[in-house]
Amino acid sequence: MASEERVLTRIGDHTLPLSNLTKVLYPATATTKAEIIDYHHRIAPLLVDHIGDRGITLRRWPEGVEAESFFEKRCPSHRPEWVSTCPGPGGRRGGIQYCRFDDPAAFVWSANLAALELHSPMARCADIESPTMVVFDLDPGEPATIVECCEVALDIREVLDGLGLDSHPKTSGSKGLQLYLPLNTPHTHDHASSFALAVAQLLERHHPARVTSQMAKKLRPGRCSSTGVRTPGTRRPSPPIRCGAWPGPRFRPPSAGTRSSRGPKGGSSASRSVRFSIGSKISGTCSLPP
Repeated sequence: MASEERVLTRIGDHTLPLSNLTKVLYPATATTKAEIIDYHHRIAPLLVDHIGDRGITLRRWPEGVEAESFFEKRCPSHRPEWVSTCPGPGGRRGGIQYCRFDDPAAFVWSANLAALELHSPMARCADIESPTMVVFDLDPGEPATIVECCEVALDIREVLDGLGLDSHPKTSGSKGLQLYLPLNTPHTHDHASSFALAVAQLLERHHPARVTSQMAKKLRPGRCSSTGVRTPGTRRPSPPIRCGAWPGPRFRPPSAGTRSSRGPKGGSSASRSVRFSIGSKISGTCSLPP
């Protein structure tokens, strides 16, 4: 297929031109742009449920994951007229209009732009100053791994359970994981981030050898950094079931219906386990040192 060839496809009520469908975006797995678009077409209804009412930042890899990428906060002027926008924090000249993907076809359109990552804020378009979640971002410092972060996630969950608050884990797609706390009453971003920091500092005092509330890598060798995803503009968690920019496409198991638990303690075993299950199809157990 010539690089300039375009194919028209119908998604719901919209007709979209798709281009460069045979371009390989993931050389290690020979995954083409057509395959990425097809994947996003299939998961689009789920993504609408997760982030359809939030302003989206695109991260694009036009030449594939082994080439340079760039972030695109301002919704492109060449977007289709049916791709809506919503206000969000900007730069020195004030706020900007972010893309709002409230239609499954919008995710096909963004996949055609090689937007392999979509980042959404913790607030909805209708009220960008009020987050609907607190996100605990757990990042291991070598030689610690996701296993240690699983243990810290369980510690955080115990704190939240003691306060009568529900939480849901999600892998980050990289080395760590995130713990989501839904907010069902009005809060500010400062309030949410202060609460996340307070929980992290509490665990840091009780478990200084394996938890730090600091983000700096030099301060967390062998420990898991527990930080809150803070302001609405600078840090935006990536939603579940996105491909990401790795040698091969990855997804981040969704938080809905996900629980984590410690295995039984005691007996002759010198180890503990952390068990994750996602619905009825995906499960696993990580062995932990005593």
